[in-house]
Amino acid sequence: MEIFLHADTWVALVTLTFLEIILGIDNIIFISITANKLPKNQVRKATLLGLALAMVTRILLLFSISYLIALKDPFFEIDLGWFKTALTGQSIILFLGGLFLLYKSTKEIRQKVENTNEEHVLKTPKVISFKSVIIQIILIDIVFSFDSILTAVGMTNGIHGALLIMIIAVIISIVIMMIFSNPISNFVNNNPTIQMLALAFLILIGFMLITEAAHLSHTEIFNKTVGAIPKGYLYFAIAFSLGVEMLNLKMRKK
Repeated sequence: MEIFLHADTWVALVTLTFLEIILGIDNIIFISITANKLPKNQVRKATLLGLALAMVTRILLLFSISYLIALKDPFFEIDLGWFKTALTGQSIILFLGGLFLLYKSTKEIRQKVENTNEEHVLKTPKVISFKSVIIQIILIDIVFSFDSILTAVGMTNGIHGALLIMIIAVIISIVIMMIFSNPISNFVNNNPTIQMLALAFLILIGFMLITEAAHLSHTEIFNKTVGAIPKGYLYFAIAFSLGVEMLNLKMRKK
């Protein structure tokens, strides 16, 4: 426990906890949208279970951290002249995660735009079940957890006791998200425009994961290297859009 006598440890812990909460907001939104398809008496249970699974997933990934870092080595190369790439384990996981986010988000948007007897369809047990919702939540937990863990590893590189710090940060952030998950879920589900905006954010994040995968695999298209999208740009766009939507909500209330 001597590591907690150093200021660097506390700075890293606070920063990582804040980072995990910021990265976890999208996770909460997805869990809320997915869990809301269940009967009302199961929504809270599915939300808390989803966040608990997110915590377990992230801690397990932290313990397998050396294996995750090793996944950056290329194992298959493609060279078509105009298209070159060197596939890695990390890039494939991020690419598949990005595709899953794009598919799930566009599907949800289509259902809400078409609005074809949606309430009846979504509440029918034969179409949606508690088990299928939890499976979807587990898949999205893996996607968000993998990205946040890689970010955390980069931030704590070289800090003594980094694994312990990351585990504590994950536990604190998930507990905080569990406390505030209900008001966030209610706010998102009671405001259709916020829900649509949240799904649009997930499309952006899915696209970012795909470009990140291309960047990690050193992909070149017509001799142009695919660069990573700075996450700061993405978070600024999300914050700006959310700010505008808050003003719209205030105007509508008046």
